[in-house]
Amino acid sequence: MEYKEVKKKYPSIYQELQLETSKVRISSYRSDTNTGEAAVVSGHNLTGYMPDVIDYLRRCDNEAQAKEIIEFLKEKGELSSEYADRLMAQLLEHGVRSFGSKKPPGWYEQLKSQ
Repeated sequence: MEYKEVKKKYPSIYQELQLETSKVRISSYRSDTNTGEAAVVSGHNLTGYMPDVIDYLRRCDNEAQAKEIIEFLKEKGELSSEYADRLMAQLLEHGVRSFGSKKPPGWYEQLKSQ
């Protein structure tokens, strides 16, 4: 579709396409969709919630700590080799914050009080 046609039929969308501020910044992502979906579904309901590898990685201060967690959970059998390899690749390519913002101490207590 040409821009002229979009401008005529969908003026608001056209305007958004022209604005720099309409861009959405993605600062983290999950390479395993099932894990990501489970995190979204659980939301702020912490009843019975078990932290996953991403929760642990979000507590890391640096790449070395994240590597140690991935390797530990892989050795324990809590991560498949394939998933551990994907996490390691993401860590090396995009850094520890690609798993999400840092979870500070008291993170879960804050959620419970909301």
